Amino acid sequence: MGLWADAKNIRDKDPAARNVAEVIILYPGFHVLVTHKIAHFLYCHKCFFLARLISQLARHLTGIEIHPGAKIGNRLFIDHGMGIVFGETTEIGDNCTIYHGVTLGGTGKDSGNNVLIGAGTKVLGPVYIGDNVRVGAGSVVLKNLPANTTAVGVPAEVVRVRGSQSCPADDLDQQALPDVLSNRISALEARLSRMEAAMQGEYPPDKPRFAAPETDGVPPQDPHTEE
Repeated sequence: MGLWADAKNIRDKDPAARNVAEVIILYPGFHVLVTHKIAHFLYCHKCFFLARLISQLARHLTGIEIHPGAKIGNRLFIDHGMGIVFGETTEIGDNCTIYHGVTLGGTGKDSGNNVLIGAGTKVLGPVYIGDNVRVGAGSVVLKNLPANTTAVGVPAEVVRVRGSQSCPADDLDQQALPDVLSNRISALEARLSRMEAAMQGEYPPDKPRFAAPETDGVPPQDPHTEE
């Protein structure tokens, strides 16, 4: 395992990548992994200034900011990468996929293995994301997410539970997500319809409750009116 495995992983997952050489030369997601390994080595040996210097240079070159103290597992795929921020206490497991605009900030956050984090997602605070979790684009994660789930929304909530055989980091699917807002509105409309039916009874309020008698030119009389 190492940088060669990281480059091959990017080549396998990105349909636009034609070969490993293209990944090594042109992909900022790979370049930042190289610089982070150097910066993290210096950080672990208490060369904090040099570590931050390398990470800041990498930020200007790639648009990806990774603190030297962040711990990153094997085969991380950073797609596009612009606007990504990993804080000092971030820990990322193996075989994860992270899209552009993702923030892993706050204090202490870990991700398990085979995790996919969609574009623009914000993971804030001491949060743990379990194995095989898919986080929809634009979500804001404020609490732990159990393994084998799909989470979406602001704040993010679990909307689907899958089997352990699913691997979101490999299928790269960001579209097969339920529309939480639409589902909530539909449920609210159904509830209102049931309440209206219970309150108005058998006859709707816009229809007469008593059938008009057949008369020869004489207007029908309200049965509640006294003669």
